[in-house]
Amino acid sequence: MNNDVEQALARASEARRRGDNLAAKQWLEQALAADGDCGPAHNSLGLLALGSRDPGAAASHFVRATEIDPNVPPVWLNLAEAYRLLDRADDELNALDRALSLEPYLFPALFRKGQALERTGRGGDAVRAYRALLSIVGDRKNLAPQLQAPLEHARRIVTAADESRVERLSGSLDAVLARFPDEDFERVRAYAEHLAGRRKIYHHEPTAGHFPFLPALEFFPRSLTPWFDRLESATDAVRAELISLWQDEDGFRPYVRFDASEPVNQWAELNHSPKWSAFFLLEDGQRVESNLARCPDTARLLDTLPMLDIPGKSPTAMFSILKPKTRIPAHTGSSNVRSTVHLPLVVPEGCGFRVGATTRPWRVGEAWAFDDTIEHEAWNNSDQPRAVLILDIWNPLLSGAEREAVRVLG
Repeated sequence: MNNDVEQALARASEARRRGDNLAAKQWLEQALAADGDCGPAHNSLGLLALGSRDPGAAASHFVRATEIDPNVPPVWLNLAEAYRLLDRADDELNALDRALSLEPYLFPALFRKGQALERTGRGGDAVRAYRALLSIVGDRKNLAPQLQAPLEHARRIVTAADESRVERLSGSLDAVLARFPDEDFERVRAYAEHLAGRRKIYHHEPTAGHFPFLPALEFFPRSLTPWFDRLESATDAVRAELISLWQDEDGFRPYVRFDASEPVNQWAELNHSPKWSAFFLLEDGQRVESNLARCPDTARLLDTLPMLDIPGKSPTAMFSILKPKTRIPAHTGSSNVRSTVHLPLVVPEGCGFRVGATTRPWRVGEAWAFDDTIEHEAWNNSDQPRAVLILDIWNPLLSGAEREAVRVLG
């Protein structure tokens, strides 16, 4: 590009900033007189033509710009807009696809493709375009305000499509459920929700040991922990001992305790913070005798339970306290040979717990076991603390022989 063309383009840009489109057009035409293959001049003239409501002239300039340089995504977007105004839907979609072939995550191209597909009655294809758009945006909250309305429209379309598919799938599934009234269809329902786009499938993400070939169960069926009746029957006694400990909070300490030299990532807010504290009864396979002596009923209960037992590492048991207005961020545990048990003791309204795609409220005295190598998080939105007895057990799906091998391997 020679100096005369560069100067003409610069002066055209200044004229457009001043709102003098006539002068801008004259400078752009001067640039083309000096170099008929100046793509930026054709693109700018196309934009001026769009502004003067002449989509035909705009399309001509944009087409020429793409012929000169076909690798500029914004020019394909501009051409798509001209075709939209000319009611040339197929050409509009082709131009948008050319832009996306150059930049697959181009937000305006994905959104406008969804709009074009909607206008032409291709609802299923529109949903796919909007779903792709939402997948690249995720749950980011810091997007520009002008993007919020397009995103909300995309979410409405995708949600409506998902709900419609759920209804269709549910109708088909009901007939199968009726034929097998005694079967547990929890996995089938999860599969149906996944097909409908309403459920993400989570996998083991251990930070240390991954025992292969174990199914990724978010919560374990109660049938695998028949001793829960004994655990739950002790709720009142355990709860009373916990409450007595709360009088002076002696022995409670922050659960998250990273060294200053370690990266804390999502734990920054809770690191060394009493917002999430623990009172350890057993820790890394060692009995905390001074703490056990302060709650003898709980100590006797723990002695009767089938705890995880790996030398030097487990069992662990503790009272876990989550202060008001506190959230434990999504995270995963160390190894799927272990399962984690919660016995809720003090649960105000506004508390919840998510493992994978399943969210449950705690209920005092109702225990559950879950795989903590699947992403999970907890929250207390109330004005009161939440308290849970937490203990580690073996993954109930491991055989006795496999447990012996893990004790050796660690």
